[in-house]
Amino acid sequence: MLELYQRVVLSRNFPDHNLKKGNVLTLIDYVPHLSGGEDESILEVFNAVGESINVIVVPMSAVHPFKKDEIFAIRSLY
Repeated sequence: MLELYQRVVLSRNFPDHNLKKGNVLTLIDYVPHLSGGEDESILEVFNAVGESINVIVVPMSAVHPFKKDEIFAIRSLY
């Protein structure tokens, strides 16, 4: 299980939130699925200057820790 308050990477797109695979977010909590489905993670979205701009909930399978072969990139949110 991933540690709380660490940065994680999205493993798929979330167009409703203008987030894309590869975006870096901060894991702030876990939520058990109420009907026995996949547990979820609560993620905080920060802009490039460190301001919190959103909090989203996604399935646990949608995030992973940093990998050594990944690099940061900057893009506009909109």
